[in-house]
Amino acid sequence: MCVPLAGSGSPSYEEQYLCVMDQRAELSEFLRSRRARLKPEDVGLPDFGRHRRVPGLRREELAQLAGVSVAYYTRLEQGNGSNVSMGVLDAIARALRLSDAERDHLTHLAKPTRKRGRPSRPQRLRPGLQHLMDAMGGVPAYVLGRRTDILGCNRMARALFGDITALPPEERNMARLLFLEGDFRGVYVDWELKACEVVSFLRLEAGCHPDDPLLSALVGELSVKNEVFRSLWAAHHVKDKGHGSKRLHHPLVGDLTLAYETLTLADDPEQHLITFHAEPGSPSQEALQLLANWGTDVEYVA
Repeated sequence: MCVPLAGSGSPSYEEQYLCVMDQRAELSEFLRSRRARLKPEDVGLPDFGRHRRVPGLRREELAQLAGVSVAYYTRLEQGNGSNVSMGVLDAIARALRLSDAERDHLTHLAKPTRKRGRPSRPQRLRPGLQHLMDAMGGVPAYVLGRRTDILGCNRMARALFGDITALPPEERNMARLLFLEGDFRGVYVDWELKACEVVSFLRLEAGCHPDDPLLSALVGELSVKNEVFRSLWAAHHVKDKGHGSKRLHHPLVGDLTLAYETLTLADDPEQHLITFHAEPGSPSQEALQLLANWGTDVEYVA
């Protein structure tokens, strides 16, 4: 939940927007948003054409699907999840047709386990991982940490996305670049889709770390400065990183379609190695090869 604050002086971004997670409010808003996206016919319930004051399923319909009383579900949707069992959460997750990431998010909101007030340790990129990326040759690769911080990248990633390492450390953040840097926005042909994915991942992070001051500051800054971010944040979409394809645009080699893979580090599950590759024999592979052959001179600031 992000609430504008009134006041005088020059408040920080987290003071301008109160983005520290209120677990009760977040649980309530998340359940409401997931219930609103379902229609009776989506879950096999009859729709008699009665006027609905709100979109989606009614509370009593969701409670019926989950096998709990309306009063019990109402208390949960009001943010009171302290005594809810995992069995009930699983039943509600099934009724709401939640994805695995959404199910985990619901659990984090209803039954938080992280000790509040414990500071997050700064993340560091292991030298061995940087050496691995450097050895990948024609494969663009970078490592994302908490809050979508870019912890490191190789030469091909700098050639494809711009020399991120030339930026101050506090600005090496995927969400910041995507929403606040106009030139970087042009890298993604389907910018809206990428923006939704990044915000959905930040939402997942916020559920795990509701008291992270740096995450609060990031969300606060983006909320103040970018209307699209505010809208996406309010939608409560949740998605973890995975694999797929991206359509990218490079000023020198044109458009590319690249597949990406996300590899989570075993010793730090909050660090993710992202790699990109093209279909063999495709124009995109030829474009990547051109970037590789041109060497470091091709690097630019997106």
